[in-house]
Amino acid sequence: MPTTRETILAALHARLSALPATALRSDVLPERVPTAGLLILRDGEPGEPEVTLSPLRYHYQHRAEIEAVVQGAARDTAFDTLCASIGAALATDRTLNGLCDWVEAEAPRPVDLAVEGAAGLKAAVIQVILHYSTDDPLA
Repeated sequence: MPTTRETILAALHARLSALPATALRSDVLPERVPTAGLLILRDGEPGEPEVTLSPLRYHYQHRAEIEAVVQGAARDTAFDTLCASIGAALATDRTLNGLCDWVEAEAPRPVDLAVEGAAGLKAAVIQVILHYSTDDPLA
């Protein structure tokens, strides 16, 4: 049986997979970036939980990361569209079907990357904060 953390990350990946961009999980950057863009979900850091004792609960603000990458001549517009689609996907249900208390993304910090012999890339790491609670830090 998967842990609470894994269940939430899988649900976030499923939400990203519904977007036109290709969504991967904990994968390496492929040689080619798809036309609609590429998203790579990284597990990130659960951080130190707040603890309540009665009943015993661990309250996390888990910081997952989405690497968003686009390539091509119109990469500024494509990147903006990709980020907006991530925001819209998260806004449709901020609890991931009741798995989280709240899901929110931070603004991206984009960078332009030159690629020798090909169109440049525009990429950013988007922090996604997953607020959830569990009765065991390993469950």
